Amino acid sequence: MADTRAPSARPISPHLSIFRPILTMMMSIVHRITGAALYFGTLLLLWWLIAAASGPNAFAQVQWFMGTFIGRLVLFGYTWALVHHMLGGIRHLIWDVGYGFGASEREWLARMGLIGSIGITFVLWTVGYMVMGGAR
Repeated sequence: MADTRAPSARPISPHLSIFRPILTMMMSIVHRITGAALYFGTLLLLWWLIAAASGPNAFAQVQWFMGTFIGRLVLFGYTWALVHHMLGGIRHLIWDVGYGFGASEREWLARMGLIGSIGITFVLWTVGYMVMGGAR
């Protein structure tokens, strides 16, 4: 039987205090966080749909909340999380077909995912405001 009192000479499992944070690592973490945020953000969509089916008063309350600064900030964050998670999924699809494994390619994909998610979110909100006739 092994002596359990003696310190183990086995290597410890790698963790964040050992590795230097790099962009691809951070984008992987953010991809997971945005996935969880989308789960909770979908509850907002469910609230909106239930309010629409419940009648004009319930729908007006949801619309009022979504029109406040906090509501728009939440919707903006939800939009960014959706776009960022989608682009992260495309990056993983590229990896699944066997491309983009080089160090410079991984870095480029991570940068484009971050820049693209911010850019696409701003474009979507700008177009949305233009279609609605400006901020209300």
